[in-house]
Amino acid sequence: MLHLLYILAFTIIAVLAITNLVRSLISFSTDTQRVYPNDRRANSGGNRSGTKGTIVPQNIHPELLDEQGRVINEPLLVMKSVSVDDARQQLDALYDSSPNKGQDSPE
Repeated sequence: MLHLLYILAFTIIAVLAITNLVRSLISFSTDTQRVYPNDRRANSGGNRSGTKGTIVPQNIHPELLDEQGRVINEPLLVMKSVSVDDARQQLDALYDSSPNKGQDSPE
């Protein structure tokens, strides 16, 4: 009987959590599509990127800008293949240049 009570309690808690999650996702999606009339970024016309109609936020990260200060529109993650020996050499170089290298002694 106690097992059935645990299963019932867990089911009720799980249903409440899932409905809360769905409600939060719906609320978040409606908030992101809402336009506020007193938004400074929406009213400022001087800070635009090279393409028409896109507004550049005031606090954008510098790595997302090119040399002229425009927002870049390209993938930022570039992966290249590295051999195991090259990766091991790079990790050894990082380990050798570590300031705590002498303090960690194997016991």
